[in-house]
Amino acid sequence: MKFTEDIDELIKETLTEEEAVFYQELEEQNIWQMAFGLFKGKNKWILVAMNMVTLIFFGFFIYCLVQFFDATETKELIKWATGAVIFLLGVSMLKIFAWMQMDKNALLREIKRLEIQILSLASKSLK
Repeated sequence: MKFTEDIDELIKETLTEEEAVFYQELEEQNIWQMAFGLFKGKNKWILVAMNMVTLIFFGFFIYCLVQFFDATETKELIKWATGAVIFLLGVSMLKIFAWMQMDKNALLREIKRLEIQILSLASKSLK
């Protein structure tokens, strides 16, 4: 890790104050920062709507599950089990979409870091 730390120091030395602040904001995030980072930017309304739909689907899943355990006939059991599976799949797919968005944001952050590093090293080599 010594090599990475040396490169980071080299890059920070070549950046202006404004660029250094921006570079510092691009540091690696923990899971909570990434999750709450979904609600920033242009697409936050989509994630808010998707989370509301996820909660609704989860509510329907619980309802189907309760009805499944109260059912006595085979036809009703199949109907409620199918509903529960469908709503659980819906919740799962919406969560997978959110995780993909978190991964996309992490990749964008790394691309921005690389761009700054390339600019920094290029400007240093021109001096």
